[in-house]
Amino acid sequence: MIMKSHGFIRTAAAVPVVKVADVAHNVGQICRLASEAADKEVSLVVFPELSLTGATCGDLFGNSLLINAAEEGVKQIAEFSKGKGLTIVVGAPVKYANHLYNTSVIINNGTVKGIVPKSFTNTPDNRWFTSGANVPSELIPFAGDYCTMSPDMIFSIGGAEFAVELGEDIWAPVPPSSHHVLQGAHIIVNLSADKEVLMRNEYRNDLLKVHSAKTICGYVYASAGFGESTCDNVYAGAASIWENGLKLAENERFQSGSSLIIADIDIERIENLRMRSATFTSCIYDDSYCMSTIENLPDTDFEKALYRYVEPHPFAPETDLDRRCREILDIQATGLAKRLSHIGCKTAIIGISGGLDSTLALLVTAMAYEKLGWNNDRIIGITMPGFGTTARTKNNATYLMEGLGITSREICIADSCTQHFKDISHDPSVHDATYENSQARERTQILMDIANQTNGLVVGTGDLSELALGWATYNGDHMSMYGVNAGVPKTLVRGLVKWAAENRFEAVRDILLDIVDTPISPELLPANDKGEIQQVTEDLVGPYELHDFFIYNFMRNGYSPEKILFLAKKAFEGAYDEDTIIKWLRTFIRRFFNQQFKRSCLPDGPAIGSVSLSPRGAWTMPSDAWSTMFSNDIN
Repeated sequence: MIMKSHGFIRTAAAVPVVKVADVAHNVGQICRLASEAADKEVSLVVFPELSLTGATCGDLFGNSLLINAAEEGVKQIAEFSKGKGLTIVVGAPVKYANHLYNTSVIINNGTVKGIVPKSFTNTPDNRWFTSGANVPSELIPFAGDYCTMSPDMIFSIGGAEFAVELGEDIWAPVPPSSHHVLQGAHIIVNLSADKEVLMRNEYRNDLLKVHSAKTICGYVYASAGFGESTCDNVYAGAASIWENGLKLAENERFQSGSSLIIADIDIERIENLRMRSATFTSCIYDDSYCMSTIENLPDTDFEKALYRYVEPHPFAPETDLDRRCREILDIQATGLAKRLSHIGCKTAIIGISGGLDSTLALLVTAMAYEKLGWNNDRIIGITMPGFGTTARTKNNATYLMEGLGITSREICIADSCTQHFKDISHDPSVHDATYENSQARERTQILMDIANQTNGLVVGTGDLSELALGWATYNGDHMSMYGVNAGVPKTLVRGLVKWAAENRFEAVRDILLDIVDTPISPELLPANDKGEIQQVTEDLVGPYELHDFFIYNFMRNGYSPEKILFLAKKAFEGAYDEDTIIKWLRTFIRRFFNQQFKRSCLPDGPAIGSVSLSPRGAWTMPSDAWSTMFSNDIN
């Protein structure tokens, strides 16, 4: 049975305990770690720089016995690799044409697939090794066969392509990997022997994070560790695996034993992100590159185990939440402040329901007024109770407006809606879309008219999740004069209001926290006999945490519904079963396609993150696109 890769490739960084100049010992350690990697169905394992001999051999690199032993060691590793389905990248000195090169040797299924020399040699290296930057690509005799040696090689491995740089190559102003990725390499592997000094690891991680993000690639880094000579320097054995600025795995440094870290790199995500980047779509292919195809691969079962964390809340991860919330609120408030000052509005008009979205919009407006030096009494908050308004939300709306010192008004819409039902001959006992949407449109008309009366601007409250699902009344709450929440998904709205309660608006803290705990509802249907909310949004359209997961991975990463389902099962294991996820994923696809017409005419509003539904360039999609193929992709 052939397993589905879901666009992933399993990689590993291995740090063996070496003995300097003891090739036989080092070969044994490399094969042992490679065997562990093979047992975990790894496709590509990377070892440190000069790991066959030890990186600290010094003038011993000038001894032919050591160099010949390293070549023999490559033969032994190649023999070990037969039938394994594992590609092994090891560091070894290679002699050719009266020069000695510090190289990486790529081995698969008994064959050396290529040799990549180090381009940027440092001061000690120059004593023994020649830079490989200008080595012409050619076949050389090595390890009992002829192998291509070139600094410009790309290795095709399944659906992925990888290239190599060594040690100091990454520190160069323009590293070799910058060229490799433009020629199609999805993954860069770095065999290093980096000396450990104070704060070096932080600097190195910053470099790998930024470089992998800038080049939109996977990056596998393995550096020399325990066993190297500590005569003048210490080697900590740092290893890490990155993907587009995200650290997938990292080992513990300064171990006295060996280490092996594994991570599944998402090639599909890398390709999708690159397709949207002009840096990659405008690059020119360099035909001087050599290609080497690796056909023997393991049948990795990604369904059984996935070696990467799948974030269930990609819009609102727990890491660095404080900084995120501060910056998001500043983006929203600055956008609104600019709009208010530019058009010379005297007031900002907001419909306050006592729910999450209108609460966030009000807090953002208060922050915008603070930036402009305006008094909050120029904010006009209007609560508009209707047939489904409960005491809890109405009271929270009233107390919130009082606590923030804004001008508040209450306008009941029940009588006007009842009259409207008479005018259009609608039976008010029929609680259908007409019954619900009439209330939403009546509220919007009130807001627009009061804005005209007061030379004001209607601040929109709808969020990104509602826009994606079309959970808004067309020309009702769908419309405003500036939508401050348009770039904020629902899971993040809740987090922002909670953060604001605890860090920014302490005077109304308890009110805000109660709003956070209130079930999400448009309150367009009458309350139950106990006066409690009867119309709970997530019972109707599904959990927002699932939908926000779907939105992010569909829009940002360009995943198919099948892959989204695979990842959702990993992310929400124990929270939702597969049938539940499938149910709401189908709902998302249907609503996302059917409701595009509402997004095609959205008001202005600030983008917050990498996902935006603005029709003005962020997300363009025909309103009559069919969802059939996407729905059928779910098994």
